[in-house]
Amino acid sequence: MGLRCSRFPRTAVVRRCPVPAPPRSPSRPQRRPQPQRLAPRPPVRRKRPHWAMRAVTGLSVVVLASAGIGHALVTSLDADIDRVDPFRDMKNRPRAGHGMNVLMVGTDGRDRISPQERRRYRLGGAPCHCTDTLMIVHISEDRERASVVSLPRDSYAELPPHTDAATGRRHPGRPIKLNAAYAEGGPQLTVRTVEHMTKVKIDHYLEVDFASFMKTVDALGGVRICTVRPLKDRYSGLDLPAGTHTLKGGEALQYVRARHLDGASDLGRMQRQQRFLAALIDHATSSGVLLNPMKFRDVTRAVLGSVRADKGFGTNELLALGRAMRDFSPSSSEFTTVPIERMEYAVKGVGSTLKWDSVKADRVFQALRNDRPLAAARPARVPVRVVDVAPQQIRVQVENGTRTPGLGRRADAALAATGFRTTRLPVNAARQDVRRTVVAHDPRWDRSARSLAAALPGSELRAVKGQGATLKVIVGADYRGVTKVRGEPPRAPGASTVVRGDEAGCS
Repeated sequence: MGLRCSRFPRTAVVRRCPVPAPPRSPSRPQRRPQPQRLAPRPPVRRKRPHWAMRAVTGLSVVVLASAGIGHALVTSLDADIDRVDPFRDMKNRPRAGHGMNVLMVGTDGRDRISPQERRRYRLGGAPCHCTDTLMIVHISEDRERASVVSLPRDSYAELPPHTDAATGRRHPGRPIKLNAAYAEGGPQLTVRTVEHMTKVKIDHYLEVDFASFMKTVDALGGVRICTVRPLKDRYSGLDLPAGTHTLKGGEALQYVRARHLDGASDLGRMQRQQRFLAALIDHATSSGVLLNPMKFRDVTRAVLGSVRADKGFGTNELLALGRAMRDFSPSSSEFTTVPIERMEYAVKGVGSTLKWDSVKADRVFQALRNDRPLAAARPARVPVRVVDVAPQQIRVQVENGTRTPGLGRRADAALAATGFRTTRLPVNAARQDVRRTVVAHDPRWDRSARSLAAALPGSELRAVKGQGATLKVIVGADYRGVTKVRGEPPRAPGASTVVRGDEAGCS
């Protein structure tokens, strides 16, 4: 039986198979050969999109296209994209760099969600025609890296002089909050303001809302996220215990909207949005969604049917870019937020804003202009699990529960090397026939015990009342070493770090 080329490439061998594509006709798309060119352009949404989740939706379009699925499946969806011209009559724009820059904008579209869903997911109130989330997504010229920079909605911004599209009235430049640019001048003024502030030329514009975000996540079958501590926000309705969860559309919306979980407010919310993006990319590239034509069609319709995009983005560009990015993965992505110098920068007539750190922010945008990674190159990373309690806060006594000489000493040294405060005096356990490693702990120190157990895969948690603050590890015959763990350090207000996609997702 001869080897057949797959139209749904996944491996390096299959990818070399030619993908036939029929020429179009008014009635149905036909196949025609695709030109060998990379057309850097991503999609965008319909009229009233909303939060960063829409950014999630937009990035997923590019990821989903990486399947290289036939032209016929997607061509007919081109007409579903609502078009907008955010670059009309724009002059004195920044110089184009290498790679592609997409401005992803989230707007409020709660009026497109049913009353039942609005009540269930706490989407009360009237929709505001403004942006609550803005991200610049940079796709490198070699299509091997995506850099996502979140722009806080309350950022202090200088609105450039502009003409009101409705009245024709000329307005001078003035200070505003960044999210107000959309309310005053729509996509065009939003692009102009972002380019003015960042000196980064925007190549494409993508706009998404609540409805499109929920439909996309549901079409993917949900997205898996993990949290080391419970997340509860009475405003958004989010209520997640610590652990791993697969979130469907409405729950995912609550997760990326929540901003009352801690003192970090919008900055903490942006970090969760970045984690969700990483998880979505991981799911889209590692699951069978991209290899299932019908599933791919459903997801693509969920995205393209409810976004607004600039006129330069079309099906051919999406597929060409997708074929170039078929090896894209979470480790190829990196996320950061614009560095903040002052958290409550008062501006007369505007209110409390976030003032960017001009020096550090310029380094971020310079990296985008020069098509360079946001984070410095580093050697291959050993996977590290994030735990609720840092190892440095956990005191441990190690006991050897086997007849293997020196096993307790080796386990003690491995735990100490990971940061645990071991006694450095391992002893033999009362029993020498322990098969499964045990973490014995006082119930009052259960969070520490779970963090220690994470470093000992397969270990058993055993509560012992009155044991005290020192945890006990009884090494069993199943011991195969220690997994490196770290606590999640509190992030200073305004601090900005670069996180790669494989770090932002679940361990």
